[in-house]
Amino acid sequence: MNTSTFPPAASPASAATVGIARSTFPANKTASSHVAGRVMIVDDEPINIKLIQKFLKGSGYDDFITTTDSREAIALVQAESPDIIILDVMMPHVSGLDILREVRSQPSIAHLPVLIVTASTEEEIKIEALELGATDFLHKPVKPTELLPRVRNALLVKAHHDQMVAYSRRLEAEVEQRTMDLMQSREEVIHVLACAAEYRDQETGNHVIRVGRYAGLIAKKLGCSEADSKLIELAAILHDAGKIGISDSILLKPGKLTDEEFDAMKLHCEYGERILKAQPTESSKQSSTREDQTRTRSPVLRIAAVIARSHHERWNGKGYPDGLAGDEIPLVGRITAVADVFDALSSKRCYKDAMPIAKCIEIMKSERGEHFDPKVLDAFLDSMDEVIEIATDLADDFAG
Repeated sequence: MNTSTFPPAASPASAATVGIARSTFPANKTASSHVAGRVMIVDDEPINIKLIQKFLKGSGYDDFITTTDSREAIALVQAESPDIIILDVMMPHVSGLDILREVRSQPSIAHLPVLIVTASTEEEIKIEALELGATDFLHKPVKPTELLPRVRNALLVKAHHDQMVAYSRRLEAEVEQRTMDLMQSREEVIHVLACAAEYRDQETGNHVIRVGRYAGLIAKKLGCSEADSKLIELAAILHDAGKIGISDSILLKPGKLTDEEFDAMKLHCEYGERILKAQPTESSKQSSTREDQTRTRSPVLRIAAVIARSHHERWNGKGYPDGLAGDEIPLVGRITAVADVFDALSSKRCYKDAMPIAKCIEIMKSERGEHFDPKVLDAFLDSMDEVIEIATDLADDFAG
C-alpha cells in the first residue's frame, strides 16, 4: 500500500464519512490464531483499507495486499496471487466494475472471489456487479459482522475450488502417466511379436526395428503427421509377422528356393494379415475379403495387417500376393517395401552378406518405377543421412 497517500489518523466522525462502520468488536480484541487466505483490498481511500484490515486481523487474517491506485489492481492480482479481492466501486482512473470485468475475462484469475464494497445505493450498480460475476455485495458502512462471514465463506469456496483444480491436475498427470505406460507396453508387445517372427528366421529383432524406423522416416518425408508417422513406424515392425507360419526348411534354407518353396514363402503375407487381424484360420482368400471377421480394433494392428499383406507388391504389378500395381498398392505397403528391401540389401542374411551402402542405393535406383513407387523411393533417398544413422545405431553387420 502506498502510505504516502494516507491522511492523518481519522476521528470517529471521519470514519463514518468515508463509509466504514466502527462497530464494536467482540469483547476479546486479541487477534485469533492465523487464518489462511491472502486478502487483496483495493480502495482509493487509505482509511477504508486500514479499517478493513483491522476488522480482518481481529479474526486472524494477517496476509494482505493493498493498493489505493486502481490502475495497479490487475497487475497486483497477477503478481501476488490473492485468494480473495475486496473491491471498492467508485474510484478514479479505473472503476471497481472495470476491474471486476477484467478479472472475470482472464482464465488464470477468473475463479477468484470478489467482494464488492460501495457507498452507492443505486440498484443498477449492484445488478451490474452481480452480472459481471461479483461473489458478494456489501454496502458501506460495512459492519464486521457482515464482512467477516462473507470473507470466510468466499475463502472456503476458493479453497474447495483450489482442491478440485489440484485433484484434476493429479488425475490428468495420472492419466498421462498411464497413457505413457500403455503406449510403452504396446510398443513392447509389438517388438516381442515381431522378434518372435524374426527368431524363426534366425535374425535379430534389430531388422524389424530398422524397417520400422525407415518406414516412419519415409512417412514423415512424404508429409505425414508426427502421430501417423509413429503409427506407421510401429506397424511396419510387424511386416513379417506371418513368417511364424512358414516351415523352418524354407525359412532357414541357405540356398535359392525352388518355385514350390517360394510359393509357400509368399504365404507369409497372408498369414501375417490374418494374425494381425486376429482372424480364425481358414482360406486366406476368404478371410482377407471378410471385414466382419476382423477382431482387431487397434489402429497400429490394422495398419500392420495392411502392411503385412502388401509390402511385397511391386509398383509394376509383378509382386505378390495380389499383383497390385501403382496406387492400387496401399501407401503403407509401398513405404514398407522400400524400407524392407534396403534393410535386406544392407544386412547379412543366412543366404548372403551385407552389401555396401553405395551398392544398395544403386540397386534401389535401378528399381525406381519398377519395384518401387518413385515418390516413395525419392523420399527415402532424400533422407539418406538419417537412414545411415539409423542403420549404424541399430547395426548387426552393416556394410557401410
